[in-house]
Amino acid sequence: MNTGPEGWAASGSLPPVVSNYLAASDRDDIDAFLACFTEDAVVLDEDRHWVGAAAIRQWRENVATAFEYTVAIIRSEALGEVDGAQRHDVYNHLEGNFPGGQVDLTNRFTPRGDLIMGLEIVPTAVTS
Repeated sequence: MNTGPEGWAASGSLPPVVSNYLAASDRDDIDAFLACFTEDAVVLDEDRHWVGAAAIRQWRENVATAFEYTVAIIRSEALGEVDGAQRHDVYNHLEGNFPGGQVDLTNRFTPRGDLIMGLEIVPTAVTS
């Protein structure tokens, strides 16, 4: 995987834990990836919820082996407080051997302190 330009994650535009998540994901470093989450974190991907470290590990291992794909970060946005927590959205473009071959996704990160307590991966909304 490729999360885009080397300097993007280190640019200061993202909280350190989100930068760490992106870097660990890019390296396929599952332990560093899991270290970004709280013990009770929730991931929503493809309409399924993955709760806690063991479930998130299973989700990540399945995603990493199901298809070959590249990830390009398009942009990020700090949304401030949403539903009582800070949220940071990262917009990605994926290309690979999955159905359709390409997709734009939004990763909605909700940090708690220095860790991620929530991550929603949803199709990027098209704006006109």
